[in-house]
Amino acid sequence: MSIEVQTILAGQVVAAAQAAGLAVVSSAEGKNSTGAPTTRFTLGLASDPSKTQVLELSSAFDFSKPELGSVVKQYLAEAAKRLRSARPDCYLTLGGLPLSFGRFEWPFHASSSGADTSLVHGEVWLEDGKERVLHSKIAASMTVTFREVVAAPEQPFAESFIYNAVRKTMDQGQLELVKSGNRQPVPVTTRYYSSKRKVFVFNDTTEAQQKDFLAAKTYWLSGVLGGGAPVWLIDPRDAQYLDTTLDQLKKLAKALATEGLIQLAADGEYATPTEALMGRHEHYAKELADALAFTKPTFNEEMRGGHTNM
Repeated sequence: MSIEVQTILAGQVVAAAQAAGLAVVSSAEGKNSTGAPTTRFTLGLASDPSKTQVLELSSAFDFSKPELGSVVKQYLAEAAKRLRSARPDCYLTLGGLPLSFGRFEWPFHASSSGADTSLVHGEVWLEDGKERVLHSKIAASMTVTFREVVAAPEQPFAESFIYNAVRKTMDQGQLELVKSGNRQPVPVTTRYYSSKRKVFVFNDTTEAQQKDFLAAKTYWLSGVLGGGAPVWLIDPRDAQYLDTTLDQLKKLAKALATEGLIQLAADGEYATPTEALMGRHEHYAKELADALAFTKPTFNEEMRGGHTNM
């Protein structure tokens, strides 16, 4: 990779990061799973460089075209808001599992098995405030048909729907959290995309479910994992996961504040839990235990006894 190409990408990232209130703390050459060159940028809040996240892009990636640049700019603007939140690496499932996402190797790469799919590898860990033990190694696969709706196979264009596909697969009991193990598949197909609405769709949730989700998110990410620091409740990534709008999330956050369960910041976007919410420890602990049990595979006892139609 020529120095000129790397310089172009670095200049684009620096400018876009500054516009979002971020700063490039460092950059380093890397390689994706197939050995193709990448550049890993560590981005930090301009106001607090200790709060960082990694942006990994193909070294030859050029987002100077408006249709690409606008997506990167929006991604970085959201990243800046997320970095101001307690545990920006953590996401909650509808089942009640707080998970941290990390070690994702961007961008997508072609499957080495000969399958006509693109893959991205990563890890999710259960974060319950205790020692980290249970996790899933992820191999998210994107079909050729699905690839057509994604502008570029790079992190800013795919991270949201990949994280939400992981959460959805976990909700379906098709990912197991283990102490050690091989990579588990997360298929990403057109069933997660509405061609009519031109949006990603993962869940059909009610207002009550959305409200409970925001309360649980505040409990776990701020109260248990974040040391009481404010958590961002109006996250577009959660809106996509719940198939709702940012305005609806704001409305529900206000309702939770009125009920005395959360304390909202002046901007109405960040919240901390009240004593009343933290008093629901047993409820959330049971919810987590039930969700964890749901992810564990069970053996069909009739097949164990030889009673089967197969």
